[in-house]
Amino acid sequence: MTTTKTKIAGFDFDNCLMNAAGVACMTVEELEEVKNSAAGTFVTKTATLDFRQGNPEPRYQDVPLGSINSMGLPNNGLDYYLDYLLELQESEPNRTFFLSLVGMSPEETHTILQKVQASDFKGITELNLSCPNVPGKPQIAYDFETTEKILSEVFAYFTNPLGIKLPPYFDIVHFDQAAAIFNKYPLKFVNCVNSIGNGLYIKDESVVIRPKNGFGGIGGQYIKPTALANVHAFYQRLKPEIQIIGTGGVLTGRDAFEHILCGASMVQVGTTLHKEGVVAFERITAELKAIMEEKGYESLEDFRGKLKYID
Repeated sequence: MTTTKTKIAGFDFDNCLMNAAGVACMTVEELEEVKNSAAGTFVTKTATLDFRQGNPEPRYQDVPLGSINSMGLPNNGLDYYLDYLLELQESEPNRTFFLSLVGMSPEETHTILQKVQASDFKGITELNLSCPNVPGKPQIAYDFETTEKILSEVFAYFTNPLGIKLPPYFDIVHFDQAAAIFNKYPLKFVNCVNSIGNGLYIKDESVVIRPKNGFGGIGGQYIKPTALANVHAFYQRLKPEIQIIGTGGVLTGRDAFEHILCGASMVQVGTTLHKEGVVAFERITAELKAIMEEKGYESLEDFRGKLKYID
């Protein structure tokens, strides 16, 4: 019997597919739609302490091989998502969901995490260290000194299951340096990768999004090779207790299969979910299962991380 069940942070999920933070997760209605689909779970929109309008429209554009966006962290604020998740714990106690969050400053990040720690939230928290589209704010995870400072301070008080969402790295030495930091802390997972920051898409002599003169994060098929490289690089370097969520370029079951082959325990769908809606989960799951059956794999563990090299 072929199954796409998986486990993250000690929690069981019926399917390894879920949404990527930023897609189909702004409102409770959108989250309910993902929850009731073939997805194994959902992650909320990355929450800041208070409601944020985000960058001016147009700030997202589907393009032939993916998408470009400069959203600017629009969200309904921490309490909106936390209250919903606490209600879900009562109504669906056998399911586990992800809360994504980040502060607009290190101080705000700690305020948010302390609020989650003090609550009765029993799910998984994802700290987004990779938002590339807030003007004037660099991606935290590209600053290793700041990243280590934040993690050391966070784990002084935060005892709930916590993982981090990462931007893509492009240099082998950066994989080495980042992994050395992450291995010091009781992280449950790293999520590789967020969009590739500051791309530019042109149509009819014009950019297609308004913020930052058209510069935005690139997602979709464009980024799959980069995403797979990040998943596998961290799979090779992180201690086994730190699992990997693969995100980037998941259009088909084959794409999901490759993320798992590179070491991912869970796979997030972003651009494809935006283009197709939640029916994408059912299709991609069926395609993934068909590949597994063809190859004689009954579970994800039969092939997870078993990427072959050329001698």
